[in-house]
Amino acid sequence: MAKRYRTILVVEDEATLRQVITRNLEARGHAVRGAATATEALRHLTDLKPDLMLLDINLPDRSGWDVLRELRERGMEVATVIVSAVRVSPTRLEEFRPLAYLPKPFPLDALLRLVDSEEDEPAPPEVE
Repeated sequence: MAKRYRTILVVEDEATLRQVITRNLEARGHAVRGAATATEALRHLTDLKPDLMLLDINLPDRSGWDVLRELRERGMEVATVIVSAVRVSPTRLEEFRPLAYLPKPFPLDALLRLVDSEEDEPAPPEVE
């Protein structure tokens, strides 16, 4: 069966975590691009048009919420998983409706299972 998410954008300012996630996803056959800032993420979103975005909230230049707002303003939709040490409020989850929220630190296996879920298998709304 084909992977649901072929192209993934990992938006994470912590270089080591971004590299670990990227390597693991690439080893599973995904095309992955990384971004360390909101500005870089928005540029990649326009150029790459990924199937999935793994999005940190605390970024050096703007927040992950700003990235999602900008996408909305551009009329773009990208399936998103929030990966953040910031506690996400139910209000934010309701506003942006991410596929899932993985609070840091999270088990890498949980992220990989979520990304590798098959087309007909619903992704869990939240993993803690």
